[in-house]
Amino acid sequence: MQAAIIERPGTLVVRQIHEPAVGDYDALCEILYGATCTGTDGHLIHGRFPWGPITYPTVLGHESVGRVIALGPKVRNYRIGDLVTRVGTPASPRGEYGSNWGGFAEYGIARDHWAMQADGLSEAQWRGSRWNQMLPPHFDPAAATMLTTWRETLSYLTRVGLKAGDTLLVVGSGGVGLSFAAFGALLGASRVAVLGNARRSEVAHAVGVTDFFDYKTAGALDAARAAIPAGFDFIVDSVGQRASLNEVLSLLRPHGTAAIYGIDEFHEQRVNPGRVRGGFTFYNSGYDEAETHQRVVEMALQGKLDARHWLNLDTPYPLADIAQAFAALERRELVKALIRIR
Repeated sequence: MQAAIIERPGTLVVRQIHEPAVGDYDALCEILYGATCTGTDGHLIHGRFPWGPITYPTVLGHESVGRVIALGPKVRNYRIGDLVTRVGTPASPRGEYGSNWGGFAEYGIARDHWAMQADGLSEAQWRGSRWNQMLPPHFDPAAATMLTTWRETLSYLTRVGLKAGDTLLVVGSGGVGLSFAAFGALLGASRVAVLGNARRSEVAHAVGVTDFFDYKTAGALDAARAAIPAGFDFIVDSVGQRASLNEVLSLLRPHGTAAIYGIDEFHEQRVNPGRVRGGFTFYNSGYDEAETHQRVVEMALQGKLDARHWLNLDTPYPLADIAQAFAALERRELVKALIRIR
């Protein structure tokens, strides 16, 4: 089967690899679509992923959607034809390539983690497969590639503690930043501001942003301060550069909450507490995709989330052209790219 492989940092190719073997609790899926992630995927491609070590070559992709075509003997919760999120091919058992998380491949595995838990297998064996969740049969599989980002950001923002009436500042206007902003609006924040690239202003307002500040403008922070004089209740940095949160900490209200989600310079991030007008909370407890799956699906079906704000659903890139998709992302021509696998 064909798969997108990072041969070595800086080299992304599409080549033939083995189809995955099907274990007892595995559902074999044909992968239909995947979406790019400029954070995780981009850092893996350039050899800058902050957690590792990463084994190259490796199969890329973690925002994929597949359709079940075969079942292992102990699978009880999947049926042939089911649409499943975050399907990926595993690493080669012979050590020929690794997998991070293998979604840009023609075939992948979804694990029946419900059956594994019910049968008494250790949590370590099934917990990492909880992102394999089923979709309603009529859900558009191309649009469903957004579910990974949406589930992560809704879970994160909910755990941070944002509630109706709060004010939120999001640093960054990429796919993740726009998702945080969209959920800020959907959760009832009274003001949702984004500090980002001016070219993303229109789409930011379309997903619910009330205030947009161009990060390249000299007076951007002063404008944000004038918009919310008391300071923002929450600031979420979706970029994660060395000083990206630190530069906006003075915009946080006393006893507000700040968080860094982005990973650009993960091990070099700096925060000076003295920039805040009083004490504050730094959130550092992550997210859980599975806990928000159903809620996100319902929001999408109700029209509260529209994948077209993030993706061009009409003209996806074929898998063979995935390197071109990432090149367009690096030129900031796209928010995210949709890849048609089959």
